Amino acid sequence: MDPEEIKQQKLAEMQQRVQNDPEAQAQMQQQLEEQRAQQELQKQKLMRQILSEEARSRLARIKMAKPQFAEQVEYQLIQLAQSGRLPIPLDDDRFRVILDKIHESTKPKRSFSITRR
Repeated sequence: MDPEEIKQQKLAEMQQRVQNDPEAQAQMQQQLEEQRAQQELQKQKLMRQILSEEARSRLARIKMAKPQFAEQVEYQLIQLAQSGRLPIPLDDDRFRVILDKIHESTKPKRSFSITRR
């Protein structure tokens, strides 16, 4: 047997066991929730390091109004900070400039064409 086939067979067996065993499903669900919570805590810790107090409060207000946009901003800020292209801590003025740039890049482009006869 090919090692890849063995892996596929074991994966199928594990999935079958999980589907038939409600305890295993609950345990996997709990593990996923714990991982999500841990990732959220790490993200919040990074945001405290990256942003100043005013910028964090601005981001919190954005998160209330537009949660998807705030998630996108957080991930982009983390990437910029990790690559070293962001001054840490980021003050509110520079944060607003970054928000404007992100908003402009995600805003749908609209074009109108008028044809006259």
